[in-house]
Amino acid sequence: MTTTVTRPATGAALDRVEGREKVTGTAAYAYEHGYEGVAYAAIVQSTVARGTIRAVDGSAALALDGVLAVLSYENAPRLHEASGELALFQSPRVAYRGQITAAVVAESLETARHAGWLVAVSYDAEPHDAQLRAGHPRLYKPGHVNPDYETDTEQGDVGAALRAADVTVDVTYEIPWLHNNPMEPHATLAAWDGGNLTVYDSTQGASPARDTIARAFGIGREQVRVISPHVGGGFGSKGTLRPQAILAVMAARVTGRPVKVAVTRQQMFALTGYRTPAIQRLRLGADTGGHLTAITHDVTEQTSTLEEFAEQTAVVTRMMYAAPARRTTHRVAALDVPTPSWMRAPGECPGMYALESAMDELASACGIDPVELRVRNEPSRDPETGRPFSSRGLVACLREGAQRFGWAGRDPAPGTRRDGDWLTGTGVAASTYPARRRPSRALARREPDGSYLIQIAAADIGTGARTALTQIAADALGVPPGQVRVEIGDSGFPTAPLAGGSAGTASWGSAVHAACTRLTGGEADEASADTAEAVGDAEMHGDTGSHSRHAFGAQFAEVRVNPGTGEVRVARLLGVFAAGTIVNAKTARSQLIGGMTMGLGMALLEEGILDPRFGDVVNHDLATYHIPAYADVTGIEATWIDEHDPHLGPVGAKGIGEIGIVGTAAAIGNAVYHATGVRFRRLPISPGRVLAALA
Repeated sequence: MTTTVTRPATGAALDRVEGREKVTGTAAYAYEHGYEGVAYAAIVQSTVARGTIRAVDGSAALALDGVLAVLSYENAPRLHEASGELALFQSPRVAYRGQITAAVVAESLETARHAGWLVAVSYDAEPHDAQLRAGHPRLYKPGHVNPDYETDTEQGDVGAALRAADVTVDVTYEIPWLHNNPMEPHATLAAWDGGNLTVYDSTQGASPARDTIARAFGIGREQVRVISPHVGGGFGSKGTLRPQAILAVMAARVTGRPVKVAVTRQQMFALTGYRTPAIQRLRLGADTGGHLTAITHDVTEQTSTLEEFAEQTAVVTRMMYAAPARRTTHRVAALDVPTPSWMRAPGECPGMYALESAMDELASACGIDPVELRVRNEPSRDPETGRPFSSRGLVACLREGAQRFGWAGRDPAPGTRRDGDWLTGTGVAASTYPARRRPSRALARREPDGSYLIQIAAADIGTGARTALTQIAADALGVPPGQVRVEIGDSGFPTAPLAGGSAGTASWGSAVHAACTRLTGGEADEASADTAEAVGDAEMHGDTGSHSRHAFGAQFAEVRVNPGTGEVRVARLLGVFAAGTIVNAKTARSQLIGGMTMGLGMALLEEGILDPRFGDVVNHDLATYHIPAYADVTGIEATWIDEHDPHLGPVGAKGIGEIGIVGTAAAIGNAVYHATGVRFRRLPISPGRVLAALA
């Protein structure tokens, strides 16, 4: 087999290496794995938002042929170490409507679901509060915000700077409940073999899932194997273990059978996380030239009574623009709701929506072009830490995007352009996301036939991770990609962090690069006549060192608004990004367009609608919770500038899975203002809201 390399693999638009498996249906997802004697579990959910379970009567369910068990707090095994949503059946307390209160295990899925309807759960209901509002009496200051940022920060005399400013903006923006909704529902297959456990789970991280399961059931990590070779999307909702996994393992132990459980689409709205609704107040002060003199960002969000999750929404404001006086705060209310969690670019996405909308309002107030305003407030160093940026391509992205979009000569006057029945307008917003790298390990092995095997417990949630790692390994080994086979998604492989925080490729790729260079450099850990292998490590490498590391981008949107129907159509959407080394041009473009599409949904369509009487989101399906369809995304383009950052490690990648969503909603909202002359400060910008505003 030849080892001649004609060009580097990194950067090429290589097709997905698992593409044939995906299109032929042979790629097995968690629920599709087979096991002899498998049984099925169905979830029973609470019908009250707060209270105590009085009794669980499973007699009618148990009378059905094929029912193996009914589980509840009355008879479930005690867990060793579990909290929050994972403390399944450990207490009769109900913390939110839709919480798992019982489960049925049966010989077939149909029988399990039928029996689930027969389980009678009685409650002592209590008054509940599930509605976030400004000034909520239960607001408090959390100890930190996700994952470990300071809750509040302040520099300079903000009050004095605002009073002295030539131009001020004081605005509040709101976003609703937003739900991840990956294509593949959360599903688990669990099987015990004596004291050892095998789990097929739809997860963004096999290694952390293994560790969580081992702690919950009081067994060693070496006794648990989590397998997840293919995952049908996650957007953060599969970044931490979900209660259906605990249920599958528990039911398998109780029945002595392998057990499958899948969360239905409707159940996903309660059981698999969501983005917290948020109320954000932005106050900006500037001189007549548009230079910021003061900036404050105050955030109100919700968490649950089960466990605290405080989204880091205002963190981006700390480093985005130069201003001598600045303050950010986060306050949360513990409500009778499910626990919010990660959703694509948690914190950065909602925070930049508010900040970039406020910057557009400041541009209007100052009479300055929105692109130019951002350029004028470009910091030379990270305003929060004082550290230099490892690289900062924001201005380059703004300039490149403006040229590609045809921004020059734009009439700044709002509400003045018509195309038949449609008002038209354009908008811009900036985006940013941290560039992180987490500890990871990988194994590289030279096979007898001259090919190479790479093993790492990474996850591919539809991003093309296998393909990117193949390219990184090929270049490190000095062979064509066809000589490399990458195996991922198994906690039995060298440990890896989850696919999240746009850190996957940087973390796993650095470990793969290290393993491959050790192998080719003669540092094999094991060797024989036919094979040799080496393990490589990648250490933590975030924004805590000598440099501030971030990806940047700029999004431009052109919209059409029909004042008669309230429809908003996005005619064009352009994103230009600076994200270090782009490992695969094809999968990168796919990820960036995917993020921008999700941002379009956030701007115009997506809204979890709470009925405060029941404490529940009532539109819990894809018929009533609207996400973008193909017809909604007509002219979308993503590109990037060449950026070499010497401070990012051997791969040089900053991560692209999340930055695409970050500025999109603001760009669209700013374009809607330009089209109509009306500011919409609450998302989504739905037809009903447009009609009401224009009336």
